[in-house]
Parts: sequence; structure tokens; C-alpha cells
Amino acid sequence: MAGKATVNLKSLIYHVEDVKKGKRAFEDAFQGVSRMILDAGVRKITVKGKTTYQFDIFSQGKKHLVGMYDEINSFVSFVKDASEGGSSREMAFVLVGEPGNGKTFFVDYLCARYREFLSIPENRKYTFRFINLNQLGGYGRIEFIESQTYEDPMILAMSLYETKEKTQEFLTQKFKFTEKQIDALYEKYRPLGACSAYIFNQIREYTDNDIAKILSFIEITPVPLIESLGTITGKYPAKDKITSSAVDLMGEESIQRLLHISDTNNPYRFDLRRGALARVAGGGIHFSDEIYKNKKDLVQVYLGVIQNRTIELDGFKWPIDTLIIATSNNSEFDTFLSEKEEAPIIDRCRICYVAHNTDYKIQKYLTEYSIGTDTKRSLDSKVLHQDPNLNYAASIGVVLTRLPKSDKLTPVEIMKLAAGEVAGEKSLKTLAELIDTLNQDTDITKRFGQKGLGQRNLGRAVQLLLESSETNEGQCMFALDIFNALERTVLDYVQEPADRAKFKEDLKIARGLYRERIMTEMFNAYMDEPLAIKKDVMNYVNMIIGVDAEHLGPDMMWKYKDPQTGELRALKIDERYIKNVEERLGLKTEEQRASFRNSIRKIYGQKLSVDANYDFMDNLELVKAITDVRLKSDIAGAGSLIGALANRTNEENQKLYDRMIYTMNEKLGYCRTCAQKTIEYFCSQEDDK
Repeated sequence: MAGKATVNLKSLIYHVEDVKKGKRAFEDAFQGVSRMILDAGVRKITVKGKTTYQFDIFSQGKKHLVGMYDEINSFVSFVKDASEGGSSREMAFVLVGEPGNGKTFFVDYLCARYREFLSIPENRKYTFRFINLNQLGGYGRIEFIESQTYEDPMILAMSLYETKEKTQEFLTQKFKFTEKQIDALYEKYRPLGACSAYIFNQIREYTDNDIAKILSFIEITPVPLIESLGTITGKYPAKDKITSSAVDLMGEESIQRLLHISDTNNPYRFDLRRGALARVAGGGIHFSDEIYKNKKDLVQVYLGVIQNRTIELDGFKWPIDTLIIATSNNSEFDTFLSEKEEAPIIDRCRICYVAHNTDYKIQKYLTEYSIGTDTKRSLDSKVLHQDPNLNYAASIGVVLTRLPKSDKLTPVEIMKLAAGEVAGEKSLKTLAELIDTLNQDTDITKRFGQKGLGQRNLGRAVQLLLESSETNEGQCMFALDIFNALERTVLDYVQEPADRAKFKEDLKIARGLYRERIMTEMFNAYMDEPLAIKKDVMNYVNMIIGVDAEHLGPDMMWKYKDPQTGELRALKIDERYIKNVEERLGLKTEEQRASFRNSIRKIYGQKLSVDANYDFMDNLELVKAITDVRLKSDIAGAGSLIGALANRTNEENQKLYDRMIYTMNEKLGYCRTCAQKTIEYFCSQEDDK
């Protein structure tokens, strides 16, 4: 349109106006990451008896972080402190732990979320380039020069004039910044990098400080978010001692540039983008994988970068704005610690010890990652079925290996308490005390959850299961076979004899738990009802609540409101059934029974106030007792069901077997192979306690 001035979207003036209006962000790496995490949402949860926070950003996407509550809380606290100007600004965040417990996955996931966050237009990172260099002369065929460290245009805006006062005066007059806004801006001030400052000084001299002419040499451009370029989020993996050098991090003098630049004192002769740090220096995340595996002089380079947040070459300085995250395994870290002269670098790191996941319920998601979501096929390309108990068997197998030995709690009690479940009379307080005691040990590997089979070992066990002839012949990944695969993994990959012996014992306990689960599954199959045992458990619970009710008539009918549906229900209280269940639990005296009933009522009151769908199925002793009682009353004991299924010479037994196979296929998710193998295992005396 005639008479209307066109707006130059690439001008510095346009950018500063957009920042003032809030359309573009001006924040450092810590503030950006902190805002990304906190804006996504925070929830308060209880883990292992302690209150902690769950950050929704880490639960997004198909393959997200599972567990790691303490580690995530430490990281968020670190970033938040740094964003508020705390001591964390001069530190690196280092994740230390056993291989295969999710350290690298954590950093990769964070970087992926950060890239997504920055792809939103109002969060986008911008930098500047100097154009029209042919007017200046002395740059040969170099037409434009971009800020090597992706400096924010606001850093340039705060250095427009030679003095801070003149620049502030210009910003106030031109953009109507208030004194408070100017102060807030200058809190994030840092000097321009050596080459940007040198070239900008040349432009000032050439234009005789004419601001309009100066601005014609500046163009604003977005920072590329291309992952393969290593910009915004970059990774530096530890290399061997010969090929690695400080050049990989800092950059070096460029022969190519020297052919064009006439002034050999120009800092632009150094190519900083050759190094990994400059590419993430504009509010990015630098990930140093296995940092302590690097040779000494490279770790010393990191010391300078972490503390001063500058890249220094031949006396020239380039300030950088980078969140530095690193990983290390325990053995490398211990070796590094033993060398006392390396104390300064440790002093500049916020060490976070990463434990294995010890919650078997959460482990099911990690086990899904290891098994994979794609359709599995046998070696002759036939589709493999997955036993519905496979995930449970694998999860309890690996989790039990990660739990410590204790005099106060059995491994199963620790496993149940760590998952927030009921463990008889044992309370979460006992577990919390155990964790506190272990976590005071100076030997990191003796702390809670620090030893055990990691995700890679679980992945190896799944591979062994997939390659076995049983899996390929039966076209099914049968749950019981995962224990053999895990034992093979322990023998092949666990070096320490004491650890190997402990893990093998843990896998025996896991087999026992799997056996108990199969008993329940067989009862459900026999009753032709997927939730038969759950209904019986809830019936028992409701009976012991109703048995003392005031309005209970002589017919022993009790009316109650179902907390799940809100409907009024009638239940006939069977005292003989209650007594049989309690006998199976080993409760002989009236006092023992009364105490047990009170504990169930207490749990009922506590759990249902939080979760209306709570079903007591985590109380394994109660589930086992009710299964035994029902098997005994319905079919004269599990023994006779085993007999009937094992001996199918008569027509009645064959019919029972066929009916159970049909129920398992149609209602319980089994295929013919794992249904038959599960019944076969049920009929054997294997793993029976």
C-alpha cells in the first residue's frame, strides 16, 4: 500500500519491540528449561513414604521417563536455583550410576522436549549476523558473519553504544522501556563475544556511530533447530585418548578464514563452531556423555567452561549461555575421585546418584520398552504371542535383584512397600528407615537401588527369550521362560560372585511370586470369570466390615453402598467362609483375627478415600488364602484340580480341561501354547512353597 512503511522483520528494532511486547522471549538456558518444566504442570505425590513432586513434562510422549522421581526433583531444583541466580549457575549437573539405569535416556529425553519447546514461535531463539561486509572491506569473499556463539540480539542491543548509560538512554527513548524493565534486562547482560565485539567496533568506526547506519549492517535470524547440526542441544561423547582434543569442544584457528581476512588480529580467524560448545552457547544444553572418561586436559577445559561460562582461545573470550549436563558410571567416577588433584572439577559439579527403578508396578512400563511395542515374529516369520504374565514375571524378576538384604524386612515386603502396597503389619516407616540407613553409606553401590539388573540386562534377557527354540516352536513368549533367560544373563554379565549368588536367590523368590499369580489365574479360568478372585477378595473385605454392623438381621444379610458404583448392594455374610480364610492366613486365636480384621478395615478406610477402585489385590497373602479356600470348597482342593487337569483319561476331566483352555484363550488373553504350558506348570510341583 502506498504511503505505508514496510516493517523489516529482520531488523534489530523489530526484534527489541517484540521482546518488549512479550512476543519473543529473552531468557537464558536455565530460565528457559525451568519455565518449560514448571509451565507443563506439577503434582504432589508420595513415593516410598516420602512426599515428592511429579513434573508432567517428563511423562509426555509414547516413550517417556518412568520413575526417577528423586533424580528429576534434584535436576529441577538445580535448574530453578540457577534460573534465580543461585550458585548452580556456575556448576554442571552430573548423573552418576550403574550402566543401564536411564541416565543417557533422561538427558536425551530432556533435550528432545527442549527442542519442541523452542519450536513454539514465542519461545524461539534468535541470533544476529553482520551483513554488507563488502562495505567494510578486509573480509575478502565473506559476505556475512553470524554470531559464532548464537548470541541473543538483546545482548547486541545492550551494547549498541560504547557506554552502558548511552545504550540505556537510547532503549528508554526509542522503546519506552521503564527503569524497572531496563534493570531486568541488564540482569541478563553479558559482554559480546570477541569476534562480534571486534566486527561491531569496526562498524561503529565506519558509520561514525550513526545508529541508523549501524542497524543497516545487522540482520536478525532464528537459531537453527536442526538436531543433526548439534545446535541448541549438543552431545560430546568421551573419545579415546589419541583422537580427542580441546578443539572438539572449543574450536580452532581456521586456515580457510585466514585466506579471506586481511587483519590477522581479527578474532573471527578462530572457528568456534568446529567445537561442540559454541553450537549450544545461545541458551542451549550441552551433554557430555561419560565426562570422566575423557583425558585429564579435556576435563580441565571443562573446569574452565563450567566455572566461567566462557570459551577462551589465545586470550580472546566468548561468553556462553549453556546448561551443562554430564553422565558417568560409578567405576569411572570412583577412579576420578581417588585422584585428589582432581578435586576442583568435582567441586564444580552437582553430583546426582541415579538408582535403578525399585517399584515393580512402574517397572511394567520399562519392561514394555524392553519387550518393544512392535509385533514380534519368530525366526520363520510367524507372529509371536506374548504371555499375559510375561511383563509381571520380568518386572518382579529384575526389581527383586535391585533390592537390598535386610534383617527387618523380607525381599517381598520391601518390593511391596516400595510400590506403595500393603505388606502385612510392616509399615512404610520401616522402609523409609532402611532407605535412610543405606543412603548414608559412603560406598555408593551399597545405597538403596544402586545394584541390580539394569534395563540393558532386561533387554538381553528378552533377546535370549526370543531366540530360544521353545519360543519359536510354540510361537509364544511364555512367561516362565523369562526366568531362565534372566538367570543366563546373571551368569554371563554379572562379574561379582556375591552379586551373582544374591541375584539367583532373588530370581527364585520371583518364581514363587509367579507361582502364586498362576494359582489365581487358574482359579479365574476354572470359574470362567476373569475377575473371579477379585470379587471373592472384595466379598471377604465387605463381610468383615458388615459382620459387626448394628442393623444385621438373623438372616445375616447386610446392605452396603458400593464405593465404586454408588449403588446399594446386599451381601450374605458367611461366617464359616470368613473363618476358613483366616485359618489359611494362620490366624488361630480370636485376638489375632480381631487384629487382622481391624488392619483390613483401616486399610479400607485409608485407601478408598484416595482411590475408589482399590481392590486389595496387592495383599498377596489375602489373595492366596482366598484362592486356596475357594479351590478347596469348590473342587475339593487345588490338589484335585491338579489331578483332574493332569489326568484327562475320563471324559469329565477332558471337558474341564477344554473349558479352561477356552476361557484362557477367549477371556484371559492366553494363546493355546501358553494356556497349555501354564496348566502344565500349575500341575507340576515346581516353585511350590
